[in-house]
Amino acid sequence: MGGEYFPLLMFVGVIIGILAGFPVAFSLLGIALIFGISGFGDAVSAMLIRRILNVAMNYVLAAVPFFVFMGVMLERSGVAERLFEAVQMWVGRLKGGLAISTIIMCTIFAAATGIIGASVVIIGLLALPAMLKHKYQKELALGCIIAGGSLGTIIPPSVVTVVYGPIAGLSVGRLLMATIMPGFLLAAIYLIYVALRCQMKPELGPPVILEHHKSIKEKLVISAGALVPPIVLVVAVLGSIIAGLAAPTEAAALGAFGSTMLCIAYRKLNWKVLKEVVFETIKLTSMIMLVLAAGTAYSGVFLGLGGGRLLESIMLGWNVGPWGLLIIFMFIIFIAGFLLDWISVLLIFVPVFTPIVVKLGFNPIWFSVLVIMMIQTSYLTPPMAPGIFYIKGICPPEIKDPHLFRSVIPFVVLQLVGIVLVMIFPEIVLWLPEKIIGY
Repeated sequence: MGGEYFPLLMFVGVIIGILAGFPVAFSLLGIALIFGISGFGDAVSAMLIRRILNVAMNYVLAAVPFFVFMGVMLERSGVAERLFEAVQMWVGRLKGGLAISTIIMCTIFAAATGIIGASVVIIGLLALPAMLKHKYQKELALGCIIAGGSLGTIIPPSVVTVVYGPIAGLSVGRLLMATIMPGFLLAAIYLIYVALRCQMKPELGPPVILEHHKSIKEKLVISAGALVPPIVLVVAVLGSIIAGLAAPTEAAALGAFGSTMLCIAYRKLNWKVLKEVVFETIKLTSMIMLVLAAGTAYSGVFLGLGGGRLLESIMLGWNVGPWGLLIIFMFIIFIAGFLLDWISVLLIFVPVFTPIVVKLGFNPIWFSVLVIMMIQTSYLTPPMAPGIFYIKGICPPEIKDPHLFRSVIPFVVLQLVGIVLVMIFPEIVLWLPEKIIGY
């Protein structure tokens, strides 16, 4: 390998470090230091400090702790239990009704929290015992929870989207608007799949016979109490961004305040809960920001060594056409999701791929949504598969690893179907931002 290919060794180095068990942040920062010293000598220290300071001073990233706080507070508020009861009343008696209820609840919870781990665990604790009790197929029950919980990757307010914007140099507000319709498209695809499967094979998801039939009035009262508060909160947060009344950071602060008020209204807030929420917010935010700072240092060294230009010349020289390159990019991100966590995928590939995509004439907002949708598959694809590991800790003994691995296969295929639809019909992504802000 000639000296001009030297920057490509950074990819190899960071993947080896992560697979060897080193924390992602330390792997990224360590490789950045080693290659930075080799390429720039002592000057690398000033460059790394400057790039890390840019992360620390980025106003948009202040939305991360607010959105995390909002999600954790809603997790403690008990809103999930109320949602499950309300949704189950309306669709539980259908074939596959509990699975449909689970996906609907996951969609609402994703729009309210954006924290995948919390969604999978909380909804798993509520829905899995109910589905197993009513003799649902284990794989179907598990797949609905894991895939439904991962919808928080794309349905705003999504921490992934908030972090993606500054990395790609794009407006977080536009990205949040652009991800709304693709997120609900994926939820609709899941619902159609579950409904059709259970219609064709009712034994996969038998209808539930409710012990106490409730009148329409009782159902409406219960549904209003469960659905209206979180939906109002979501509409307030996203609506303030879409209407141009607030920046993403200000809207996130509104969401944090609203989730606290909701927790108070449900009489769940006390000093113990507040302390747990604050500490969990600090822990998650620190982890994200540390990895983000290290990844920014890593991408700075890689681009400074000419890695971006090198990859661009190599890929443009393949003569596969713009769409061929786009498919290759998506395939690389899909495979990377098997081995790396979402933030590593963003930090390693997005700074390199985005300029090439723009040069090829593709809309960067559209491409960004495709990447975020593909990153969502990483929550389901082993060996990393965070969604599987989240639910594994709460599964009863009869749930074995093969059940977990088989459960995600159809939902990974469904996610890829959603990505193909967005590739064919870019309006799914671009229509809302164009209507609201003309972009």
